Formats: sequence, structure tokens, C-alpha cells
Amino acid sequence: MNKLENEFPEGFLWGGATAANQIEGAFDADGKGLSNNDVVERIKPKDRKKLHLPFPSSQEIQEALDNQDQRHFPKRYGIDFYNRYKEDIALFKELGFKAFRLSIAWTRIFPNGDETEPNEVGLAYYDNLLDELLKNDIQPIVTLSHYEMPLHLSMEYGGWTNRKVIDLFVRFAETVLERYKDKVKYWITFNEINSILMSPFISGGILRDKVKEEEVLQAIFQAAHHQFVASAKAVQVCHRLIPDGQIGCMVLGMINYPNSPHPEDLLAALQDQHKTFFFTDVHVRGHYPSYMKRFFKEHGITIEKQPEDDEILQSNLVDFVSLSYYMSTVSARPETVGEQAAGNILTNLKNPYLEASDWGWQIDPIGFRTLLNMFYERYEKPLFIVENGLGAHDKVEEDGSIHDEYRIDYLRQHIKQMREAIDDGVELLGYTAWGPIDLVSFSSSEMSKRYGFIYVDQDDEGNGTLERSRKDSFYWYKEVISSNGEKLD
Repeated sequence: MNKLENEFPEGFLWGGATAANQIEGAFDADGKGLSNNDVVERIKPKDRKKLHLPFPSSQEIQEALDNQDQRHFPKRYGIDFYNRYKEDIALFKELGFKAFRLSIAWTRIFPNGDETEPNEVGLAYYDNLLDELLKNDIQPIVTLSHYEMPLHLSMEYGGWTNRKVIDLFVRFAETVLERYKDKVKYWITFNEINSILMSPFISGGILRDKVKEEEVLQAIFQAAHHQFVASAKAVQVCHRLIPDGQIGCMVLGMINYPNSPHPEDLLAALQDQHKTFFFTDVHVRGHYPSYMKRFFKEHGITIEKQPEDDEILQSNLVDFVSLSYYMSTVSARPETVGEQAAGNILTNLKNPYLEASDWGWQIDPIGFRTLLNMFYERYEKPLFIVENGLGAHDKVEEDGSIHDEYRIDYLRQHIKQMREAIDDGVELLGYTAWGPIDLVSFSSSEMSKRYGFIYVDQDDEGNGTLERSRKDSFYWYKEVISSNGEKLD
């Protein structure tokens, strides 16, 4: 292996990634309002195999609000990062982090989302958090919207189906961009914006009873359009306020394999791949791709636009494309019957060549390299891997140690393929592993689905000391960072 094949670029941003709704807790402290994820109930282990993301009605939301048993809603208390961030950042410093991806909870700044004046206590909290990162030489990467939409905007406005939400989001974005412009260089507008296809409520704030069943797809794509416009306007604000700043989009990265060499399976894989590329095409190219015209026609979808929307999208392109990557999927023609991969979030055919995680997510490091090539060849924009990791059961030994070789192996294989992609010519800005400290799972709201290098003593019902401890993967990742990706084995 020659020298080129052994090296990550100088200045590569190694680190970790989290979301406010999964770590902060303190859901009702210091003037914070409720977000959509504060009413998402923890899934029971017996229901994992039929996992589906919630699409609640207004009545179900009210029932969640009336339920005072916080154990059922783990994202309300997270891992108490809100009060323990200095302790956790010290551990990130020990790991050698160059960057840390976090989100700013919209509801800490504008509790209901439609106030005209921000909550100063919330702004001051993030001032202190960002200062702590910078003091420890860790560059913050800030996501503006990471599944933290104010619940009020769902209940009263219908979520992102309502165009008024664009201006409310831009007010929030401009407030934090102005406030932290001297502290944050890298920004991301919407986390996994394509996830609205599988999670209309968490990603789009859409309630089931507010949309006719036959119009759900129409509502999803109309909401997505409003998010596109809001994202472009946030890009515009960022470029005005932070001339040397970088702001990007972010998608749930997924590669779709055809189930067989059958031409219709290949076509199905292409069409499924378009469900990912559509969202990045709009952000990077500034217009709706032509293949969506047929999709909209066949599904009776009409996107309502304002005259200025096309110009806004075209004039405010992102600086980079960021993505998460956890698994690949298999696509097939409708009449094909195949074994389901229970944990896969989007398509469900099982790939017989891949192993799966404890939660059924199919593990595919080579697919990671392939997808990075596909993105870079399509856009020729820098890519940023802002989520990648393994959710697994961890066992604490009698001496307190945690031997998570399975996590090390997963990350090692993916980092190796990321390095291969760099040698293929792909430009990568950095890699922030998902959940560097154990946090509440997005998909199931479980604590037992652990990703971290740092163990948090807390179970699914919120019991535990919250004490932090280092897993074997902690020391391994520390070596990866210090060697700039050379020491993987």
C-alpha cells in the first residue's frame, strides 16, 4: 500500500455527533418549550421487529401530554448533558476530538416557535456550551433542525405543511447565526431531511388527523418544499452573516441494490435511489430534478410554490453535502417476495451477503465507499460524514470494563472504506461518529441501544447513576484520531 492510500487529509475533522433531543434532557428547564420528540414514547423490546416511527393524531399527542410518567418518554431526560456538558466535553477532549456535531434545540430559543423575541436563557446556555468546546480546541458543527420542531407548530400550524413555518424557522436560524457567528464555522440546516418520507411527524411535524389518508404523500412533499425554501434562506443568511462560514445540507445516506439482475429490479433500485438524491439535488443544484416530474404526475402531487421560490433555491446553494450512513437496502419489483430485514428503516428486503446488528440493521462497509463515490461524482462538492456508528447491547463486566470489539470492528471497516473513497478521489471534510457518548436512540427511544465510546449508567426506564465510563472503543478511537486514521488495527 503506497503512502497515498494510508493517509487522511491534513486537518481532517475527527469527532462525534449528537442531537439535543437525545442527550440534553431538562425538557422543561429554563423556559424551554416542548418539541415533537418530547411526546415520542419508548418502544418496548417485544415490538422492535415491527418497528415503525410514530405518526400520531392530535388525540394521541394530548394523551402523551397528560401522561406524567417520564419513564415512558426518555428524550425528556436524555443523559442530562444539559447539566453535565463540561464533564462530557472533557472526555471528548481526552479522545482528541477535532470537532463535535451538536444541534441547537429550537424550543430553547423560541419555546413555541412563533414568539417574536428569543429566550435569553436558552441563548446563554449555548454560548456557554460553545465556549467550552472552543476552550478545549474542539470545533463545533451546529445543526439548526435535528428533529426538534416545537410541538406547538405541529398542533397549531400543521407543521411544515404550513408555509408560515418558513418565516418562523428563518427567524430562529438568523437569531442563532447572528449570536454564534464568531464561534461556529460549520452549519447544517436540516438533519436527514429525506427522513420526512418515513417520519412525517418527527421530521415534518405532520399530524395524522390533520391530513386525509389519500393526501399524506401530497402533504409530505409540500412540507419538504417548505423545508427546501427555509434551508435556502438559512444558507443566504449564513453567507451574509458569516462570509467565511460553511453551511451544508444533510441526508440519511442509503444505497439501494437491485434484488436480482432482472431489469425491473435494477429500475426499482434506481427509483429508490432517487428518493435520496432528490433531496440533495435540490440543495446542491438549486432546482427540482426532472425525474420527479413523472413521480409527482403518477402520484397526483402538485407542489404549491410562490413565484420567488425557484430563484431562492437557485441562488442559495449549499457549500457541502453531509450525510449519515448506517446500512444499505435492497430494492425489487413489486411482485417480488423476499425475506424482510426487520431493522432496516426504508426498504425491507434482506441482503443475504450481509450481517446485521443487534437491531437488524444490515452492515455494509463497502456500500459506504460506493455511496460516497456516487455522491461526489454527482455533485463534486465536499462531503462530510456526520453520522456513522453501531447501536448494540453492551455488557458491563464486574470490574466495570466494557469490551466492545464489535463496535471497534464496525467502525474500523467503515473508516477503511472511507479511506478507500478518499483514494478514489472523494473530497471528505471529516468524520463524526454517531453517539460518541451513549444517548437515547432516535428510532426506538431506548437507552439500551448504545453507540458510545463512553458508557452512561442509565437503563431504558431512566434508572442509574448517570456515571460516565470509558469502553474499549474509547481507547481505540483515541488512537485513530491521534494517528489521523493510520492506526486502525
